[in-house]
Amino acid sequence: MMNLIKQKDSAAISGGLAAISGLMNTKIPRLLLVDDEPRLLSSLYELLKDGNYQLTTASSGKEAIEHLSKLQFDLVLLDLRLPDIGGHEIMDFINAHEIDASVIVLSGDRGIDAAIGALQRGAYGYLRKPYPHAELLKTIGNALHKRRLEMENRDISWRLECSEKLYRYLVDSSPDIIYTLNVEGKFTFANDRALQLLGHRPEDLIGKHYSALIHDDDIEKARYVFNERRIGNRASSNVELRLKHVETQNKDRVFDNTLISIAFNSVGMYSQDEEGNSKEFFGTYGVARDITERKRAEQLISYQAYHDALTDLPNRTLFKDRLNLALIQAKRSKNELAVMFVDLDRFKLVNDTLGHIKGDELLQLVASRLKERLREGDTLARLGGDEFTLILPDLRDKKDAAMIADQIVHSLSQPFYLDGTEVHVSASVGIAVCPSDGETVDDLVRHADIAMYKVKGTGKNGHRFYDYSMQDASHQKTVLEHSLRKALEHHELEMYYQPQIDVNTGQMIGAEGLIRWNHPERGLLMAGDFMPFAEENGLIIPISDWMLEPLCRDLKEWNQFASQTFTLSLNLSPQYLDRGDFVGKLKDALLRHQLPASQIEVEITENLCIRDPQYAIEQLKRLCELGISVAIDDFGTGYSSLSYLHRFPVQTIKIDQSFIKEIHSEHGHYPVILAIISIARGLGLKLVAEGVETEAQARYLKQAGCGVLQGFLFHKAISQKELLRLLRQKHQVNFSTTAPVSFHSGALNHSRHGI
Repeated sequence: MMNLIKQKDSAAISGGLAAISGLMNTKIPRLLLVDDEPRLLSSLYELLKDGNYQLTTASSGKEAIEHLSKLQFDLVLLDLRLPDIGGHEIMDFINAHEIDASVIVLSGDRGIDAAIGALQRGAYGYLRKPYPHAELLKTIGNALHKRRLEMENRDISWRLECSEKLYRYLVDSSPDIIYTLNVEGKFTFANDRALQLLGHRPEDLIGKHYSALIHDDDIEKARYVFNERRIGNRASSNVELRLKHVETQNKDRVFDNTLISIAFNSVGMYSQDEEGNSKEFFGTYGVARDITERKRAEQLISYQAYHDALTDLPNRTLFKDRLNLALIQAKRSKNELAVMFVDLDRFKLVNDTLGHIKGDELLQLVASRLKERLREGDTLARLGGDEFTLILPDLRDKKDAAMIADQIVHSLSQPFYLDGTEVHVSASVGIAVCPSDGETVDDLVRHADIAMYKVKGTGKNGHRFYDYSMQDASHQKTVLEHSLRKALEHHELEMYYQPQIDVNTGQMIGAEGLIRWNHPERGLLMAGDFMPFAEENGLIIPISDWMLEPLCRDLKEWNQFASQTFTLSLNLSPQYLDRGDFVGKLKDALLRHQLPASQIEVEITENLCIRDPQYAIEQLKRLCELGISVAIDDFGTGYSSLSYLHRFPVQTIKIDQSFIKEIHSEHGHYPVILAIISIARGLGLKLVAEGVETEAQARYLKQAGCGVLQGFLFHKAISQKELLRLLRQKHQVNFSTTAPVSFHSGALNHSRHGI
């Protein structure tokens, strides 16, 4: 008897699996089996593995949610009692994330609340354990069958909706004029679009000849369009005609006409004999689409593709095209030709202080002044930013180019006025002459650019002709940029530190971090030798990221030998604050090395703050919330430095070395320094004097009340190894107003660049 029951169950199960396999024939169903009992989960898997679908198992709620987040399932067989996340919560997750999967609950819970909760959450079925296998397979089959019907229904509904939208669009809102003509060329039909585009009511057009709408110059071309008799691919298409508007006869619109001849059996325009062979032509069917705006857009796009949107000058593409033509003409006529590269000096300062809108206005004014200096036949173009180029064809002599360059420099040195604000800029002009400096577009532009940078490097506000000696300097710059990209990979960068001395105790209380490059060929390079290239070429971010690790590592090592809390200050690049997640990266580095944030001081400059003051304030406040202090570097050199003390979270003022250099006697009177010290005292700010190089400077600053000094009088920038040696020796400077100050000598051509 038992064997008979087993045979019946086996037959029912086999039939159930076969039924399920045939339900969703479009794709293999994917099932997720969720149960924390390994035996039950394995049994369920064995029961279903011979079915034509994919099986995935999960032994916990967390694992089930991970699968649901990554894969698309058709059906979930879900146990309610799971050790971590219950089945109801998993169904809530499915509903909250709109996961398209049916759920069958398999639960040993006998309470009615569990079943109600599952059904309320949209479960397709609820089976209590232990359940008959045949009943489970039947429920699975029904669930998959229901999903297939729903999918088919959604597909049919979507197709019907698309078909309805297409029909309505074609019938109710055609964007084109649709019309028919008889054999005489008179209108027999026109839709409402004719009224919207041409001002003609359809009924008014009936019986009128098409020529009444055609522009006089297009009448001849229109005859072939409106008398079209051909059908198929040979019919007229995309013929452009200009049609008249009924209200304004001069308001011409351009149409793209697609016309075909139609057969009698489709629209009744042809008649047939009794055999159905001969056909009599009755008229022409046409569709006219308004392409006026497209033609205007094409013209505008064509213009914009070759002109600068801000100044309306030719852009780089048109400039190169015209220079190519000018070179061909110069070669034929054997005349010289000059290319000028004009770059504005101090434009970045205007952009940063007055904003980009005023900067754009300035560029427009500059373009207007440059146009005034052009000769007939010259071409002025804007390549981008504050860079302009000129083509000067038919030169009689280089003196002509020099004279125009002088006029440009003089013109741009005159003040500009932006809403009443007087703005001063100047120009650096590089000149390359064909054929002596090159005979191709690229050579002339590149050489004029090199000559311009030569002017930049020798004082700006002038012009220079290119010569081949400049190529070597340009090559060196390119080599340096390439080497700098490899410096990080080859571990050639190193941090140096300039100690800061407490004038009252003579102890070293901190240091400023300065980056150096151990160049394999040029030796130790100061920051000023390579950091400008890093700023220009986007390398400041990875270099600054690298810097955080040695700074924290070295500071942690100093703490083992320093007799008191040691402060490390570092310069912050404006670009790094703008683009790098500096605050987050510094926080992670401090946590990684277990360092207190109070030992870090970030130095900011005026340039950093005026780029985007509000953003800078937000970033610096985040630093202060970590416990990091903020110092104003080079205080007193910028016109807005005083405003920083109110707007920015500042704890330290660093007196710029340009003021320190003015101290020649400890008994002298230096009101600017006294004023800065007074400000710091009044606001309760820490004060540091940088660039101290003589004993007289040190004594004066101590007497005036400056508490911390930094400079070559005490130490030049030294390596980590040297600084550790000083700390191990508990180094102390012998400092008083009567006794001489002991110091470490060093070259005075140091760089103030930090990161």
